[in-house]
Amino acid sequence: MKTPLFRLQYELDRPYTEKGSDAGAKLYTDLIDDEEVRRCLLATEHMGHKAMLKWYESQPNLSEHIVILPLTTHTPESLQFRLEGRSPKLLFVARPLHTIEMLDEFLFAANHAMEQGGWLSCHTMTAVLKHQIVNKRYPWGIRNIVFGVNYLWHRICPKLKLTRNFYFTITQGKNRSFNRVEILGRLSRAGFEIMDEQFREGEFFVLARKVQEPIDDIAPTGSPIIHLRRVGLGGKEIVVHKFRTMYSYSEYIQQYVYQYQHLQSGGKFKDDYRVNFWGRLLRRTWLDELPMLWNILQGDIKLVGVRPLSHQYFNLYTPEMQALRTKTKPGLLPPFYYEAKTPETLDEVQESERRYLEAYLQHPFRTDWRYFWGIVGNIIFHKKHSA
Repeated sequence: MKTPLFRLQYELDRPYTEKGSDAGAKLYTDLIDDEEVRRCLLATEHMGHKAMLKWYESQPNLSEHIVILPLTTHTPESLQFRLEGRSPKLLFVARPLHTIEMLDEFLFAANHAMEQGGWLSCHTMTAVLKHQIVNKRYPWGIRNIVFGVNYLWHRICPKLKLTRNFYFTITQGKNRSFNRVEILGRLSRAGFEIMDEQFREGEFFVLARKVQEPIDDIAPTGSPIIHLRRVGLGGKEIVVHKFRTMYSYSEYIQQYVYQYQHLQSGGKFKDDYRVNFWGRLLRRTWLDELPMLWNILQGDIKLVGVRPLSHQYFNLYTPEMQALRTKTKPGLLPPFYYEAKTPETLDEVQESERRYLEAYLQHPFRTDWRYFWGIVGNIIFHKKHSA
């Protein structure tokens, strides 16, 4: 399993158990084949962004492949101007990401300018860190009002069509509130692999590496109802509708979460920090699945059947199970909720689905009838839920 390069700390109650500094240091050495890049990253790995900028400015002999973007660089155009004719092996963005208005376009431009395997060092202020600052600065009662107004203005207004244009006209996109998941997702969508993340000096720091071109797909999910691409009958891609239960851009870090979190009962990710507060409530009451009734009416899925999977998750299955899964439509109520003991591992989930699929292909109506009432009984009497 991949080990983070530096110490990783999740926000709030998301602790990380460090695997050992020796393993991390060895991996760090193995991954960076450029001595100058290695020297710069090792020298600045514990600094705040001001100290990092000061350190880089004190190094007169840095090669043209080590590029430091000053605080004035805040648009894709200014970034392209700075990098014209240069292909960085290491790019340090001095400006905090939450103050960059067209952040996705900015990161896309950085990707296009960099070498394959190039390193990106950046930082930002997350919503949780802002909350901590407000708690220290204001007395009880007032702090809740201040944070509520700040969150509404810098977090909600930029996302609503009704207020988005007004917000960016007034603020020019400065001081928006991003959560950790969204920052990681934006970087992943821009073609970067997350190599390290740290909270230090009151900010959130990310070290990433270019591994592919940006994912230039449909607009990332941000509305209350999301539209997810899933593998359907015959391997055909379908679009599944659900109520949002995760932070924006969560879909782009699914592989990253899998590397560290692994799976829990039912094949979901263990301690999935992408799920927000309202999402946990929706999942416990199955309300997040309601929009999938439209998929049933459209004929893309049926009431009982294997869960519609993303391409990334589908590829974790064995070739035999992939072939078996695509012989029938996926379903709203997955067969592992029929089991007396919910499957714990991916192998157990596959075995549970195999039993259902083999029975369904022989006796479709009888199998779905039996599984439906078994699942309903487990939901009512054994409190099983979609989380």
